[in-house]
Amino acid sequence: MSTPAPALDNPRIHDRRWLIVSCALLAWMCAGILLAIPPLSARVAVASMGVLEEADRGNWFSRYVCAFLFGAACGGIFFGWLGDRFGRTKALAAGVLTYSLLAGACYFIQTPEQMLVLWFLACTGVGGVWPNGISLASEALPGISRPWLAGIFGTTANLGMMFLSELAKWHPVTVENWRWVMLVAAAPALLGIIILFLVPESPAWLKSQSETNRQTNSLFTTEVFQPPLLKYTIIGILLGAVPLMGNWGASNWMVPWAGQVQEQLSDSTLKASTQWMKSGGGAIGSLLGGWIASLCGRRLAYFLISLVALCSSFYIFHFLTPTSDSFLMWVFIQGFFGTIYFGWLPLYLRIILHPMLRTESPLTGGES
Repeated sequence: MSTPAPALDNPRIHDRRWLIVSCALLAWMCAGILLAIPPLSARVAVASMGVLEEADRGNWFSRYVCAFLFGAACGGIFFGWLGDRFGRTKALAAGVLTYSLLAGACYFIQTPEQMLVLWFLACTGVGGVWPNGISLASEALPGISRPWLAGIFGTTANLGMMFLSELAKWHPVTVENWRWVMLVAAAPALLGIIILFLVPESPAWLKSQSETNRQTNSLFTTEVFQPPLLKYTIIGILLGAVPLMGNWGASNWMVPWAGQVQEQLSDSTLKASTQWMKSGGGAIGSLLGGWIASLCGRRLAYFLISLVALCSSFYIFHFLTPTSDSFLMWVFIQGFFGTIYFGWLPLYLRIILHPMLRTESPLTGGES
């Protein structure tokens, strides 16, 4: 776990802290482009490779979503360790170069299986950008609220998804013409090079290297899987799994569904518009999640956002079609509530773990 810098006493770091924060946010925004690629292009991509049955195309979309989730999880562990061991900026640059170059390599794939392997590897870079980007930004601005920072990062990812959706309105993603999205995903490689050579290292990480208590060489942080933290690690995993299952496992199907209907219509922008509205709601929901949790209370907020996200998803899938007049409005609502979790969860975990991390004793009291 990273140690917040007590002060930015290095003038060079102080003068360039906004460069650090901007590059970290841009890295996560560009990662959002990758998040938008499977819903927009998976079905048509596998169709161009000979997978014509609708059920099979849907199965491949599911596999690509799983590849993203497992790849990001593995990348978070590996690149997080890399950041602790060799520096935040190096690990952040490595994450950006990994997801951009490997996503770009998907331009040349010829089979769905090749796509699956490359997509898994590319998404390890996405997972690696999150911990190192958050660490760099929070250590460059030590006074900033971590929940608000996590919300801002969530917003930037959705902005990246909206950017690709807007491009897809102008240049539709079709069976004949889908590979261009991989070139867009490859463009952030330039950002990775800029981070590697121009962004200064985290002052907190530099400080940790000059102390006798250096970062561990272990790939895994075992403390969080041991008492007294084990209980809260399990709670955090379970609470985090709910929005991932709902948002990525269920509501992401709204975009391929719109794409399926679009193929039967003259409207070539329905799929991209659905992704844009879902991400637009997500951008606002991510930003306001921590504030809503503070306003309503963490338990009540979790219950309410879960209830509304469930009800809006149920209503969309059971009572609407992508051609319904209110479909896009409800997609926006579902995107809003389906991503509030990502601003809520950091606040919740910070509240319940802060006394323990400060005193290194079992947690006593406090709202959970």
